[in-house]
Amino acid sequence: MSMMNRPLLLSQIDGRTPDSTLINGLGRWSQGNETDLSVIAVTSGQRYRMRLINTACDAAYTFSIDNHTMTVIEADAVNIEPIEVDSLMIYAGQRYSFVLNADQAVGNYWIRANPNIGTTGYTNGINSAILRYDTAEEEEPDVLDITSTNPLSEADLVPLENPGAPGDPVVGGVDYALHLNFAFTSAATFTVNDATFVPPTVPVLLQILSGAQTADTLLPSGSVVALPSNSTIELSMTGGLLGLEHPIHLHGHTFDVVRVAGSSEYNYENPIRRDVVNAGSTSDNVTIRFTTDNPGPWILHCHVDWHLEAGFAIVFAEATDEWVDTIDPSDAWENLCPTYDALSDSDL
Repeated sequence: MSMMNRPLLLSQIDGRTPDSTLINGLGRWSQGNETDLSVIAVTSGQRYRMRLINTACDAAYTFSIDNHTMTVIEADAVNIEPIEVDSLMIYAGQRYSFVLNADQAVGNYWIRANPNIGTTGYTNGINSAILRYDTAEEEEPDVLDITSTNPLSEADLVPLENPGAPGDPVVGGVDYALHLNFAFTSAATFTVNDATFVPPTVPVLLQILSGAQTADTLLPSGSVVALPSNSTIELSMTGGLLGLEHPIHLHGHTFDVVRVAGSSEYNYENPIRRDVVNAGSTSDNVTIRFTTDNPGPWILHCHVDWHLEAGFAIVFAEATDEWVDTIDPSDAWENLCPTYDALSDSDL
């Protein structure tokens, strides 16, 4: 799923306002557009694994398929214990897999992806696609009851393999705990712990390979935090900035969400493990944990594109003393393509 924008609809804070939702590249505009919609063809009696990806630069979607349930089996590339729902919220950058049983009467059914911003609803087929059984007429579905009675709750997602967060089962029970305070400034920029991220002219990785070894010598100043190697890390974060729910993504790791949005409880035994999490509302303190077992410069950022552009990011410099050894190519890598290596300059 993604969203389409008209040019020049730019506001100071929230960025562009989406005019339409695209599902597999097709969608309608609310002001009379009658283009074709995406059609997902199924055969009665078959089961299908569906891969749901929010590629939008801003919107979160409430996703459902009329008269059908979805058995969610994966979140952000982490297999989870199967859980049956009739709708789910998916934020920018998030991914889910679900199993769909084509067990309803042969016909056409609306696939719905209602965004949390821009033009909402389903009038004239906006924010929609069609699930079509292969012997059904090629027509648009009738309008059905779309009230969700069993929506997905993130707190109910349990990893299928090796559940359990690293560290001790208490708040702050890790080697290194850090609170991330997200804020918005009068200059229309975002800050993380009082620093606005500005992309450096020299990438952080190249800075390290050029000799920089400590966070205070890395650029951008204030936006790089050093993390020790082979340590348990806990990050808590401010929610509800500007009254929005921000999808926070960490590169280089999947993490255990020990406190999810909408809950004050901590789950250390079997929390959801993923790499994009909703930071929630002002009453939330979403908290994640991971282990520093992957040396490198890893950015954490809001997955709303214009928020990232306005500085909503921070870089974690993980185990900087191990980077050179990690990056130095092996002999196998150097000899990966002897055919290319044998080419003369004139052939390149």
